[in-house]
Amino acid sequence: MNLSGKSKIPKILQTDQSQLLTDWISEQITAGIRKDLIKEIELREECREFLDLFSASVQQGNFTDIKSTEWRSVREMLGSISRSRSQKGFTPTETATFVFSLKQPLFSRLRLELAQDSESLLEEIWSVTTLLDKLGLWTTESYQKAREEVILRQQEELMELSTPVVKLWEGILALPIIGTLDSARTQVMMESLLQKIVETGSEVAIIDITGVPTVDTLTAQHLLKTVTAARLMGADCILSGIRPQIAQTIVYLGVDLADVITKASLCDAFALALKRTGATISRAQTRT
Repeated sequence: MNLSGKSKIPKILQTDQSQLLTDWISEQITAGIRKDLIKEIELREECREFLDLFSASVQQGNFTDIKSTEWRSVREMLGSISRSRSQKGFTPTETATFVFSLKQPLFSRLRLELAQDSESLLEEIWSVTTLLDKLGLWTTESYQKAREEVILRQQEELMELSTPVVKLWEGILALPIIGTLDSARTQVMMESLLQKIVETGSEVAIIDITGVPTVDTLTAQHLLKTVTAARLMGADCILSGIRPQIAQTIVYLGVDLADVITKASLCDAFALALKRTGATISRAQTRT
């Protein structure tokens, strides 16, 4: 619907913006805006800026297609508000209320303008309702996307933290793995290990799976890929943490680890790594 020629909404937004702003903020406070998460002065500034952009878009007469170029600035602002509020701790409902709470102030101004024309009043209210519903849904979708981006980033950070590459000795690295292995985590793990091999010029990399609860065929394949990648970078790999039950599982699955050096513990693997690098360990003699 294009109401640019007869709608009272563009006029109301231009001439009554100050009163609309006051009523809109009051409506949000009544709805229970989280004052612990946003200051009233910040809320007022957001509302004022939104009304300016909203009014400019409405003047174009396009009340239906919020994805058009006329509504780009409004969409961008709502996207920014959604991201900001998701980070501050607002819920999706609280975030969408920013848009939906504008309905009542607009309805009130329309009733004053069209008190003698009930048919036009219904048309205008329907137009405003449809428009703000679409913008509210856009706000909710933007909030969800922002949350998904945060969750994805946190997952990536957790994967990096859960696969630390530690320098045990000159030329010796250790990669302790805790938890299950999937393709995404294996990729992060290999990248971290290979980068560290390049940075340190290490000759031996110990991959410790003491913290891996179970080993299936897929997990074994991921481990073999990591070993192969490290070898291509010039580092020998030692697989440690092979507990009896994991050894039995590997044999049962028929996984071929014949070319991989394995040790029962990280301690044994470290001792072997020291020998491979030419280092020796001796006990200090106790003074009598």
